[in-house]
Order: sequence, then C-alpha cells, then structure tokens
Amino acid sequence: MYLGLHADRHPDRVAIRMEDSPAEVLTYGQLEAASNQCAHAWQALGLQPGDVVAIMLENCVEWAVAWWGAMRSGLYLTPVNWHLISSEVEYILANSGAKVLISGVSTAAAARQACAQHPGIAHVQVGLGSGARGPGLDFWTLLNAQPATRIARELAGAAMFYSSGTTGKPKGIRPTLPGRPPGEVPSLPYSMMLTYGVREGDVYLNTAPLYHTAPACFTFGAHAVGATSVVMRRFDAERALALIESQQVTVSQWVPTMFQRLLRLDEATRARYDLSRLRTAVHAAAPCPPSAKRAMIDWWGPVLLEYYGSTEAGATVISSQEWLDHPGSVGRPWPDGPKMAVLDVSTRQPVPPGREGLIYFEPLGSHRIEYFKDPERTRELYHDGMIATGDIGRLDEDGFLYLTDRVSDVIISGGVNIYPREIEFCLGEHPAVLDVAVFGIPDAEFGEQVMAVIQPAADAGPGPELGAELTQWCRERLAGYKVPRAIDFVTDFPREENGKLYKRRLRDGYWKDHESRLI
Repeated sequence: MYLGLHADRHPDRVAIRMEDSPAEVLTYGQLEAASNQCAHAWQALGLQPGDVVAIMLENCVEWAVAWWGAMRSGLYLTPVNWHLISSEVEYILANSGAKVLISGVSTAAAARQACAQHPGIAHVQVGLGSGARGPGLDFWTLLNAQPATRIARELAGAAMFYSSGTTGKPKGIRPTLPGRPPGEVPSLPYSMMLTYGVREGDVYLNTAPLYHTAPACFTFGAHAVGATSVVMRRFDAERALALIESQQVTVSQWVPTMFQRLLRLDEATRARYDLSRLRTAVHAAAPCPPSAKRAMIDWWGPVLLEYYGSTEAGATVISSQEWLDHPGSVGRPWPDGPKMAVLDVSTRQPVPPGREGLIYFEPLGSHRIEYFKDPERTRELYHDGMIATGDIGRLDEDGFLYLTDRVSDVIISGGVNIYPREIEFCLGEHPAVLDVAVFGIPDAEFGEQVMAVIQPAADAGPGPELGAELTQWCRERLAGYKVPRAIDFVTDFPREENGKLYKRRLRDGYWKDHESRLI
C-alpha cells in the first residue's frame, strides 16, 4: 500500500497534523496533490531515479510532502540532523551526492554555507517566500508551479539514513531500489506498521525529530496503512499527554528518556488526562531502566511494546506481559519476520542458550542494504546472508534475547546514537591533547552521557581551565549533543604494544563509580 491508494479512498481523512493545530494539517487528498507536485518539481530540476534529495527541516508538514514526493519518484531521501553545523552538513551532501537540499528558516544559514561548497546542489527553502530574492528556491512556490497529477512513471523510492562507520565519519545506509511502482512493492515503513499493529484509522503520535529513522518510518509508514500522524514540534511531557487525549491517539512511540520525564510529572498532572484510547506505546533506541518500565506499565497498563533492531536488519519485539515474565529482555523476532541468530565471535557458529555471541538478523525482505561508497564495510556487515547488528547478546531457553554489550563503542544518549571516534578525532586535533578516549558513562535521565578522558601534552596543565577550553573547542566543531559533558585527565592510557587502546578497561572504572565531574 502507498499514499495514493488511501488518497483515492479517503481524500478527506487527515494524513498529518502538527500537534493540535487547525492550520498545519494536510488531508490525504492534499498530501497526494502536494507530493505529486513535488515529484514533478524534482523532475523539473533534472533529478532522475536513484538521485538523492537531502532534507534538513525541523518537524513540519513539509516533511511529509518531501517524503512522499521522493517515494513516488524513485529517489533517495536523506534526512540531515538539523543540529549539525555547516561542515558536517557539507560532508553528508558530498558523500551522498545530493542534488537538492531542503532547509527551513532555522536551518537556512547552515544549509547555505554547505551548499556554497557545492554549487550544483539546488537549495530549496521552506518559508523563504515567493517574493524573496537571493540564493535558494521557495519550497511552495516551486511546487505550486507544477501539476497536481501523478508523474507519468511512478517508481518506489527509499530513505537513505546516515549513521557512523569505522572511520568515524557518517555512513549512508543505502537500500536497493526495487525499480517498480510504489503500489506494487511493500516498503520498509509499511512492513514496520504491520509488525507493530498500526492499522487503517489509527492515530499515531510522533514525539521525536523526524530526521531519526524510527520516527520517520513510523510517521510516514502510518500513511501507507491509512492512519493519521500527529507530530510534535518538540517533546514536552505534559503536552504529549494532552495530545493523546485531545487527538484520541491510539499508537505512539517513545524513547526511555521520555518515560523518565513523564514519570517526573506530579500525580495530579498525570491523572488529568484521559489516555484510555492508547492501545500501543512503542519504545526503543536505548535501554530502558527496569524501574521506569515497570512504573510506566503500572501507569498506562500493558500497552508498552519494546523492540530492538537496526536500520540495516530485522528486529525483536516484546510485549509488556512478556517483559514482566522475562525482565530485561528485548524480546524475540516477530512471527514470520526475519530470522535472528546469535553466533560465536570467533567461529561465527550458533551458540547455545545462555551463551553470549554476536547478534545477526536476516535482511528485511528484499531490502538489502549497503554502506554507500564503503564496499569493505558492507562486506563486513554480512555473514551467510545475515546482517550483523554490532551488538553482543544471549538467548534464554524460550528464545528471548538479552543484550549484554556492544561491539562498537556507540554512546546512546536519550535515544540518540553518538559515535566516539568522531569526537576523539576532534579533540585529538587540539595542541594540548596527547591522547584521548571517548565513551559513554551512566546518566540517570539520558541513559548515557559523553565522557572524554584526556592525556594532556607535556606542556599542558590538566584541570578545569583546560577542560573548559576543550569543551569550547568541540562546540565550535561538532553538533551540541556530541560535545562531552564530562572531561577527566590521566597521565597515561592502557594500550597494547601495537597501540590499540584498552578502552573497556578504561571505561569500566567510570561505570563502577560513575560520579562524573560535569564541566
């Protein structure tokens, strides 16, 4: 199923609404027309199937128009985190080969600076205005010059999200385009909706930024099944409860940090809102503290549905009751879904229940992916047709999966993946830094916070003054959420003779006694 089929059947049904705004709404008929205009606009700009459109917008209805314009044009849509600075945006544009970048008012400056390094990229801006002069094209002016009918040959597109790779630079996770009309092939978001029980007529609440994989796939996957997506501009705990009541939300998605903030609301506030229509509250992206999960189940009832998986591969799912019976588990693969295996780290052979190993999934249907422009990393990803998640875990006798460690050192803070090597590269360029290690340490609210351990150069004095200098150095070169929240200094690092850092040995001391010294 895809947008056009539901637009034909229910043109007046709301497809997307920004919170409870009566003005920022698109019905299925309106979204169908606007995304058709978008598809024509991309063709008018010279884009061909397989080309890339990058989007750097805060949450807004234009996201849906751009998404479906790409999904019916055979294009890749690449979301860009709007917190990134211009040099980080520039890298993604260059690496992806984007032909168009869509920005908003708040992201226009970084977008303009990034596009200035790539004159061939068309900069399209939401909110520029039809009478504006200067660089860039106004989004709606561009679209309104096009017909609202479907393009002559619709082809299914796909999203190409970026994550980090072994070099510390973001890697494009590029699925194979099917080369067929969108109504003939089940998309990844559509398959996700079926898996998590989202159905026609549901109202889905999106609480997170749309540049993340799961929020985008759920928000626009809801359109593939004929549901309504209600999108928050920014997360606010009480506001989310109010929207569940006023918009009669049936399905929602969260990360554990949001649960923590919801649970901090006083009893009177929590009791003020009617949440009785909420059938499913999906959560993932980071480990959820057991106490918080139990408290949420006690409050909302057995509606929590947790999943574990990756952009590249399949997933496990666990219901509230299953989690109560298997506390700490992230579930089992869904019925009839991609198979999962836990393989020995050395032999890549299946291990028995209770023993730890590397976690692998079969690809999601025909959605074989590659790390764009990184064939070596792509080859490392696969083993006998299965995809490595990069995590270590174990299965119990009932087939439930428990995560015990990560092969990579990715930091998950508030549901956001942060990659240490990029931060290490940044700090390593400072003249006062001789050696550096970055890793996550426990944080009560966000799950983890970014910790940097520094071995200063011989002529540099460790202490608060250098810590503040290094923090500012990072702020000028990295997005704010990547900047270390804590910095410590050591006189030496535990390394092998070949130079490899025993990061686990260094990190364990902070996890055992994790009172951090915040800068």
